[in-house]
Amino acid sequence: MNGRFPDGFLWGAATSSYQIEGAAAEDGRSESVWDRFCRIPGKVLNGDTGDTACDHYRRWEEDIRLMEELGLSAYRFSVAWPRVLPEGGGPVNQAGLDFYDRLVDGLLEAGIEPFVTLYHWDHPLWIEEAGGWRVRETAYAFAEYASAVEARLGDRVRHWMTLNEPWVTAHLGHRTGQHAPGLVDSGAELDAAHHLLLGHGLASMALRAGRPGREVGIALNLEPRRPRSGHPRDVAAAALEEGLMNGWFLDPLFGRGYPDDLLARTGWPASVVEDGDLAAIAQPLDAVGLNYYRTEVVGDPGLRDEDRPPPLQNDPAEVTEMGWPVTPSGLGEMLRLLRGTGVEAVYITENGAACPDTAWKDGAVDDEDRCSYLERHIIEAGKAIGEGVPLRGYFVWTLLDNFEWSFGYARRFGLVHVDRTTQRRTPKASAYWYRDVIARNGP
Repeated sequence: MNGRFPDGFLWGAATSSYQIEGAAAEDGRSESVWDRFCRIPGKVLNGDTGDTACDHYRRWEEDIRLMEELGLSAYRFSVAWPRVLPEGGGPVNQAGLDFYDRLVDGLLEAGIEPFVTLYHWDHPLWIEEAGGWRVRETAYAFAEYASAVEARLGDRVRHWMTLNEPWVTAHLGHRTGQHAPGLVDSGAELDAAHHLLLGHGLASMALRAGRPGREVGIALNLEPRRPRSGHPRDVAAAALEEGLMNGWFLDPLFGRGYPDDLLARTGWPASVVEDGDLAAIAQPLDAVGLNYYRTEVVGDPGLRDEDRPPPLQNDPAEVTEMGWPVTPSGLGEMLRLLRGTGVEAVYITENGAACPDTAWKDGAVDDEDRCSYLERHIIEAGKAIGEGVPLRGYFVWTLLDNFEWSFGYARRFGLVHVDRTTQRRTPKASAYWYRDVIARNGP
């Protein structure tokens, strides 16, 4: 073992299709739910869209060269569902799959292991118009899509993630309206979460039916929630929020069904759950991806501070440009939570920070704040390995400055700066710092 990480540990970076590909109307791709969402006035900062994004669809070879320069041993990317099945009931669009064929071959030629995520929030508009994740038919359509992708790429791709952060699609898409499809208090948040999990289970079976021996998992955003005080109402508020983010997904995935206490507190009638659904969801997991960014302090919004017992707990003063508190210890806590599930492999599939990136030195962004953020989290990852967590890899979010959803291009997470006018790629100080970490196999 060199440094703190075992030999064979994978060092990577992660991206997603809508955030970097561009080429929104190329080679038969149909409109996605995010294409439509971006056209709703006021939904995306500055009216930005992913039409061009980082132009990765045309510049993928250049981007692989960047990965080689940084010494990445793995690259996590997502496939755009609208490229593969652009029309409901229509044939598989082989031209759309050609792009991922070339990308996978290019990665393997460069000695970089591809990690494929099937769904990173950009389902086809035809799926949304038929009810989206609010209806169970979408889960079956997702499995058909998984089969199509596996048939084309499964001879070379060993690592698969079905869904990325189903909590985001369910909560931000169907309750707060911050993400596509943009529904506010629709009452469908938990129905959508169930159908996402059902889609995961059905897609897992489809992937394994194609070729045995593939690693199949799911990427979850898991975060601790701390009560603002010891007042019972604060404790209950934090427990509810953490339960809906973590337990609501982990429990059914590991065969425990939906948590009884959360069912009681939410009043969800579970009318969409049919016989066999929970068994389908609880397909064996080869791996779990952990996307971690923050820990937050939660209080009952109806409770005044003067009514809370001391000491009051507040979020730490250090925050990223997203306003998210910097809390590396929470990463270790979530890794230990996953150790308790007994899953054989864990990957940190996303971890990173949005920073202002306004300081330039010697022709590159001097982003010491991002280096510090990454270093502290990687140290926590190393500690977790020492405590028996089966952590197999770490993926920085993200390789390139990209389309950051409702924030448009106003938030930069990338190791590589992307000029919005010229598409010129410029590695930041954090990119070279990460290259050195990889070379040492630890900070």
